[in-house]
Amino acid sequence: MAVQIPVTPELLSWARQRAGYSLGDLQQKFVKYQDWEQGNSYPTYLQLEKLAALFKVPVAVFFFPDPPSLPPISKTFRTLPESEIENLPTRMRLLLRKAKAMQLNLHELTRGKNPAAGLITRDLQFSPTGAVESMATSVREYIGIPVETQKSWSDIESALSEWRSALQRAGVFVFKDAFKEQNYSGFCLYDEEFPIIYVNNSSTKTRQIFTYFHELAHLLFHTSGIDQLHDEFIDKLTPDNKNIEILCNRFASEFLVPGSIINDTIQKYDASASTAELLANEYHVSREVIFRRFLDLNKITNSQYKAAVEEWNQQRTKGSGKGGDYYWTKLAYLGRGYVSLAISQFQQNRIDENKLADFLDTKPKNLEKLMEEQGWTF
Repeated sequence: MAVQIPVTPELLSWARQRAGYSLGDLQQKFVKYQDWEQGNSYPTYLQLEKLAALFKVPVAVFFFPDPPSLPPISKTFRTLPESEIENLPTRMRLLLRKAKAMQLNLHELTRGKNPAAGLITRDLQFSPTGAVESMATSVREYIGIPVETQKSWSDIESALSEWRSALQRAGVFVFKDAFKEQNYSGFCLYDEEFPIIYVNNSSTKTRQIFTYFHELAHLLFHTSGIDQLHDEFIDKLTPDNKNIEILCNRFASEFLVPGSIINDTIQKYDASASTAELLANEYHVSREVIFRRFLDLNKITNSQYKAAVEEWNQQRTKGSGKGGDYYWTKLAYLGRGYVSLAISQFQQNRIDENKLADFLDTKPKNLEKLMEEQGWTF
């Protein structure tokens, strides 16, 4: 008979309600679930693993003495109305819970201290009414990647990897997943110690890069945010929140291709689709980013911008990546930095095999192959 694990009933209730499930939903999946919440019996460890996967929380949460004191995820999205959060597709709400679980994992893996030498969201302060050009300059200096280095990268794959590594060095972990919702490019969750960015791995690589910095802007303003492919939702926001969303878009564009470069270029070439393609290839960004810069500098009209973006959206293809290989996909989603952090704790005997599997969102039987494929010793 499998051993039952004593779990505080309030923890089960907290996790269930936070995930948006009713008691009836759980009764259909676990016959004795109501008894568990009433403290009349307890789940086995295997059942706890299944609950953790369903609720998108680490298994470790169920061993806390009391429910964690965490505000609802929706409260961190200060720039979005409650109605927008409530109307998110089920898949997106699940990913938000998964992202929050990753923040909890990071807190546990590091004993609550970000391993980066500096934390950009703590070290830099910006006002939503400030100049986006000076903000972009300060962030680039902090990250330590000049424009010339950006141009020297061999291709868009390298650019995507380099920017992700740079963000982690600045204290921001980047995770990926297949969102299965075409209109959502990514989101971020603010936290004083572990701000994170989640990116739709099905988006084009150039769109993923833009999402990195749109979400970074949200984090710098100490708010969570969601990057949608279409901007119609912005019109539903209050004036102040609308300003922040517009500013996040402008920051991402200004950071990736400074306005001074655009101005120099259009002294020689016109603000056309062919010029956008030329600059996009040179700076490893999308044509949309360049056209957004043309629009910001009043070199094209809003209707020209929207028409071009619509055409390019219809042409876009999904990111290729290492598709189909479970182990490569796992590394791409979690990121080498996070995976290394979890494995180092395992190799130092601070966590066991089951705990490592929990942190890496996989089964214990997959650990040896996952580590060997990436050059780690099991």
